[in-house]
Amino acid sequence: MKKLNRRKFLKRISFAVISLLVIDMFWFEKYMIEWNYFDLSTSKTKIKVVQLSDLHLQSVKSFHKNIAEKINKMQPEVICITGDAIDDNTKIKDLNLFLKLIDNSIKKYAILGNWEYWGNINLSSLNSVYKTNNCKLLVNETVLFTKENRTINIVGLDDFVGGQANIKKSISNLDIKNESLILNHCPQYFSEILKVENQLNSKLVLSGHTHGGQITFLGIVPFKPQGSGKYLKSFYGNKLKMYVSKGIGTSILPIRFGSRAEVAVFDI
Repeated sequence: MKKLNRRKFLKRISFAVISLLVIDMFWFEKYMIEWNYFDLSTSKTKIKVVQLSDLHLQSVKSFHKNIAEKINKMQPEVICITGDAIDDNTKIKDLNLFLKLIDNSIKKYAILGNWEYWGNINLSSLNSVYKTNNCKLLVNETVLFTKENRTINIVGLDDFVGGQANIKKSISNLDIKNESLILNHCPQYFSEILKVENQLNSKLVLSGHTHGGQITFLGIVPFKPQGSGKYLKSFYGNKLKMYVSKGIGTSILPIRFGSRAEVAVFDI
């Protein structure tokens, strides 16, 4: 067997490393979804919530079908779509196709992200697709969700960057006797939510937007989108906690590195 010289050996090692990095960035971290589960419940009547954030849907691929299949098996009470579902109007039909894969009996709530504004999405058409799929689009408003003898407030904020997030308007008809779940796309707005914390009876805010940095190197995040503030991923806060999802899709660059796509599931 012919021995490799040093140069050929290093070339092969370099090629292998680069190949693994490409596979990781363009495939594994994008399509092998990380499912994270958190039990925050204090009530006997648990409500299971699935958060789908930052889909940035371009087409319905096999991993989207896998997500829908897993949700259908799980049968959560609520699905929360926390903004940036699509980037332009041509993708509304793809969003409809994706949502139709999910059991229509599962109640869904959605909010807007910056890309629904920056992409000039026809909000009337978007709302129509959501309605067809048992999803309520919330823009600075509160609705009630009931399971058995338990009722919670679902508070949906407008986007902080592209829209006009207004927590005070959103909770104007809120019944403080009920616990609240707050949907807020840009985590930077958490500071405003904290100002009215004593009016909320809430322990959880669901946010997205950051993609967990999308591309990170040894904990270094070269770029975070406007509206991220000091937040990146996972939990923040004390009594009132905010969970920042790394999301599912990608924006600008079609890669992920050091920030695997995720779906978060909560028992509240």
